[in-house]
Amino acid sequence: MNSDNISQISLGKSKVGIAGLKEAIEEVRALGERPDDEIAQALFARLKPLNYIPLAAEDEYRQAFLREFKKALGEKVAEEHCGLSIKILGPGCSVCDRLEQTAMSVLAELGLPAEVEHVRDVREIAALGIMSTPAFLINGEVKSIGTAPTKAMLKQWLKEVSHQK
Repeated sequence: MNSDNISQISLGKSKVGIAGLKEAIEEVRALGERPDDEIAQALFARLKPLNYIPLAAEDEYRQAFLREFKKALGEKVAEEHCGLSIKILGPGCSVCDRLEQTAMSVLAELGLPAEVEHVRDVREIAALGIMSTPAFLINGEVKSIGTAPTKAMLKQWLKEVSHQK
């Protein structure tokens, strides 16, 4: 199985890799409108054979799969994370990659723990309503679009967010 078929999802306080998620979402989307519990079960039925899912965590996985399905439809869903969450949106060009490295550097300088995700899939980026990259989000709030913020700007934003806690 190639790494393009693995998607990272939030599960409690962790990120886990799920094989076949994008394909399962497309298959379930083709079934048409269904209640949330049916969608969650249909996704689970497709993904369980491809992934190790502990028996005790099956309900948590169902909810995470449903959340990912809704995000793929462009619905606003509450992200499950603890603490600081940073998303860099961009296809992986040198500007976007440099922004990710700068963000990591600033986090290290400030001593802030954070979940950092670089979203490269243009469909996922568009589903977030972003049409120009790079984009930088902190805890789901868009801080910049279409330009890479400076290191000083990143420091300021991250200090502001860390003081709000």
